[in-house]
Amino acid sequence: MVCLNTKNLNADELVKLDKEHFWHHLTQHKVFETKDPMIVTEGEGLIIKDIRGKEYIDATSGGVWCVNVGYGRESIAKAVYEQLRTMAYYAGSAGNVPAILLAEKITSLMPGMSKVYYSNSGSEANEKAFKMVRQGNRKRFPGKEKIKILYRDRDYHGTTLAALSATGQEQRKENYGPFLDGFKKVPHACCYRCPFGKEYPNCEIECAKALEEVIIKEDPDTVGAYIVEPITAGGGVIMPVPEYYKIVQEICRKYDVLLIMDEVVNGFGRTGKWFGYQHYDVEPDIVTMAKGMASAYAPLSATVTKQDVFDIFLDDPSKPMDYFRDISTYGGCAGSFAAALESVRIMEEEKLCENSAKMGEYFIGELKELSSLPVVGDVRGKGLFAGIELVEDKTSKTPLEEGKVRKVIADIAAEGVLVGRTNRSFNNNLNNTLAFAPALVADKAVLDKIVNAVRIGLEKACE
Repeated sequence: MVCLNTKNLNADELVKLDKEHFWHHLTQHKVFETKDPMIVTEGEGLIIKDIRGKEYIDATSGGVWCVNVGYGRESIAKAVYEQLRTMAYYAGSAGNVPAILLAEKITSLMPGMSKVYYSNSGSEANEKAFKMVRQGNRKRFPGKEKIKILYRDRDYHGTTLAALSATGQEQRKENYGPFLDGFKKVPHACCYRCPFGKEYPNCEIECAKALEEVIIKEDPDTVGAYIVEPITAGGGVIMPVPEYYKIVQEICRKYDVLLIMDEVVNGFGRTGKWFGYQHYDVEPDIVTMAKGMASAYAPLSATVTKQDVFDIFLDDPSKPMDYFRDISTYGGCAGSFAAALESVRIMEEEKLCENSAKMGEYFIGELKELSSLPVVGDVRGKGLFAGIELVEDKTSKTPLEEGKVRKVIADIAAEGVLVGRTNRSFNNNLNNTLAFAPALVADKAVLDKIVNAVRIGLEKACE
């Protein structure tokens, strides 16, 4: 705890300063009148330590699913240091060595993708995608306003206003309107709570075909793109059925609608492949990414496109308004590119995608053993990315009341394991899915500890 020694502060003094000055994310600070905020000081692998010295297994990779290679990676810290010492920053209007090498590496992992546009966060990466669609389609379709962005119910795409306009989670949007025009919702793809009241496979994959109905209703000449998370993350860890994206892609191509895959959570090994869409028979036009890109050792995101999307913006240099007129200040931070390159190197050398697939199969299998408990409605996931939807009653599927879900989380934390949940997202009591995204270095021993803690928390909920 170097920073504490440097400032000669003890834990109580730092807690006091936290309460006085630090505005936490996603937190009602009234709770700090009766309890202390969590302050983390150290991390190694999947283990973090708080300011009082208590250790936890972090089953959320940093709380928001991003520390993919685990804590304490000295080689990433050294790579960032060396890059900052050599060349810390220049605007993205110029190249730098790690940015170029990272762009080449990313596209090598994504056959069919060609160009990488850097920015700072997942929200920003999605904003760039929307701007590419709108500016690009005004060039492609003169005289038309083919600029609407369709999004899927229960998916999440960011906190900025355009990204929030494309988010299918009403609690996250509450009180932040009015939202941007030109964003329209498509039904979700959760089989457990089918929006059409059907059961797979005798459902004709109506959730995918619903996209065409929305396009026709809105007028195909006005629809520019459809954005989805390959596997819905914060909306409940929802995996579309295998046929889903093939149908979606056929509809998008039929109506000349660009398909945007939001890989901010799914990307960089989380699902057992480099990118979540690679589990499906689909070729997106634009892919956005962040979080695991640099394993959160430095802020970084990217919007990656096919060559033909990039080519829309190639034109006579004498036309000053025809190139993509956008910039992200921190999309020029060279240390972030160095962090990402080293994170990807670690993943390749340690075969962490393969470990995510193998350990994920084991982990989800163990979680499914909890299905006999009365509060467990559904267990789902892919790779080291899983969810348990909690219910009051298995037959009616009535969601477990949110206060009870919070109690489950607290009981699991009391066992030394931190897990997430659908949080401040839905008004219909669907904030009831426990979420798991342990670092991709996880082994059976640590996964067993996570499952055991979860079992204890769920058994208490059944008492």
